[in-house]
Amino acid sequence: MSDHTIQQALVFVMVTMSAADRTMTDHELAKIGNIVNSLPVFKDYGQDTFMADVKECSTILQGTNGLGDIISNVMNKVPEAMHETAYALAVEVAAADLNVEKEELRLLQLLRDTLNLDRLNCAAIERGARARHRTL
Repeated sequence: MSDHTIQQALVFVMVTMSAADRTMTDHELAKIGNIVNSLPVFKDYGQDTFMADVKECSTILQGTNGLGDIISNVMNKVPEAMHETAYALAVEVAAADLNVEKEELRLLQLLRDTLNLDRLNCAAIERGARARHRTL
């Protein structure tokens, strides 16, 4: 798998999480941008590519089997060693607006199950995100 293919699938995870509750907040979009600009997995991933991938994800999500197609994309393109990373990115986006909705929780559960992730590891990822996003 090429780096861009994996990066695209990870962006799809984040955009899908942001859209899960039918509201893409400024905090979530800013969080996605910060993640793409700062994490090593997105090294050499340009802004133009990012915007094209966001647009493609939005188009896929509007399709008949949008969510299923995104999940299938993630399973086919993200190597097993990156499954926890994909889940962690989804959690970061869900936590960005400090309010995780039912739809977002369902998507996290779907990702956890689809990616065959250990519940304890997922709980640790979730706890870390809560700690990072907590406010005074």
